[in-house]
Amino acid sequence: MNKVPMTVRGFEALKEELRWRQQEERPRIIEAISEARAHGDLSENAEYHAAKEAQSLNEGRVGELEDMIARAEVIDVSKLSGDTVKFGATVELVDEDTEETRTYQIVGDQEADVKSGRISISSPIARALIGKGVGEAIEVNAPGGARGYEIVKLKWV
Repeated sequence: MNKVPMTVRGFEALKEELRWRQQEERPRIIEAISEARAHGDLSENAEYHAAKEAQSLNEGRVGELEDMIARAEVIDVSKLSGDTVKFGATVELVDEDTEETRTYQIVGDQEADVKSGRISISSPIARALIGKGVGEAIEVNAPGGARGYEIVKLKWV
């Protein structure tokens, strides 16, 4: 069984989604199924089939969440430190071509969200950053071509 690294925040978000799916969404779907059943013939009842499909999707996601939570290796980033980039680090980079500054936190796969500055540990840019320190340059093969970055700041939040 492979452990899945994640931050405390990511772990709490998974637990909250599981709670919501089990305690709020599941009863709502069950109610929708029973209401659709009351309408009669199930073979041509679109509401019934939609509710059953929603139930199937919800239960599938519940299974995924339970699996991820069971395999979670929760890492408290606030207790980490060091001079090199590793899981949980918040890294400030400067694009060597455009001089644009970007800040990313390296997190687990399931909690990654580039728009909010959280990149997956398995992403190409995170893999290039691991083990590097402030002042070092990295090159990332992105879909649009190779990009060069310099690490200007490393912090543990």
